[in-house]
Amino acid sequence: MNAIDATGTWLRRARPLLGTLVEVAVRDGGARGDTAGGAGAAVRAAFDAIAHVQARMSRFDPASDVSRFHALAAGEAITIDPVTTEVLQAARWLQGVTGDVFDVSLGSGARGWRCNGARLERLAPGATLDLGGIAKGLAVDLAVEALRRHGCASGWVNAGGDLRVFGDASVAVMLRDEAHGGVRPFASLTDGALASSHFGPGSRSQAWGLDRGARACHVSVAAPRCLWADALTKVVAVSGDARHRALEACGARAWLH
Repeated sequence: MNAIDATGTWLRRARPLLGTLVEVAVRDGGARGDTAGGAGAAVRAAFDAIAHVQARMSRFDPASDVSRFHALAAGEAITIDPVTTEVLQAARWLQGVTGDVFDVSLGSGARGWRCNGARLERLAPGATLDLGGIAKGLAVDLAVEALRRHGCASGWVNAGGDLRVFGDASVAVMLRDEAHGGVRPFASLTDGALASSHFGPGSRSQAWGLDRGARACHVSVAAPRCLWADALTKVVAVSGDARHRALEACGARAWLH
């Protein structure tokens, strides 16, 4: 998904994070103090919020909460960061709403972990966690919150398919044409979130219970928060249901392309 804003003057910065290139944009002079320096501080705070999520939830960082969980024996527990708690509680709720369609253990043990506030316990020795299907959405939400705390009235954060726009910004969304190449117009997003994911051969489809030989699909989900938009793309892809009951529960809408 490519996001391009056609109006206004913007301060736009990009940084490699979350396994993709993350772009943060705010209206130039639109931060507290109405100076370029104020906008720059806001953008740095947004990137810091995203980097914090990555550090706490990456499977590849040995110091992350997820890696520390994997080092536990059954029955042991660790204290986790508040952002990890938020993601795990959202994941557990969505797991219940979808009847285990959404499962951050990826089949290794849907009930092999328990999160109670800041305490994360491993209940089964084989249970593992992969938060890549939901944490990126929260990272985008937290980046937007950081921008707003710094006085930004409008802007967007785009993390390689996970987009959230706020204020009076209007972002034209272009979808990649997986069959023929290039991009095509899809939507215009204002004050909301949109996540778009491709599922098929060469993707992480198999991890989410999708046969690599199955027909490829492209899923887009619009929601008030990017946390839900991100997670619900997997629910729609796995279930094949663009009207899944979880969408209404999250105030979301989906498209199967």
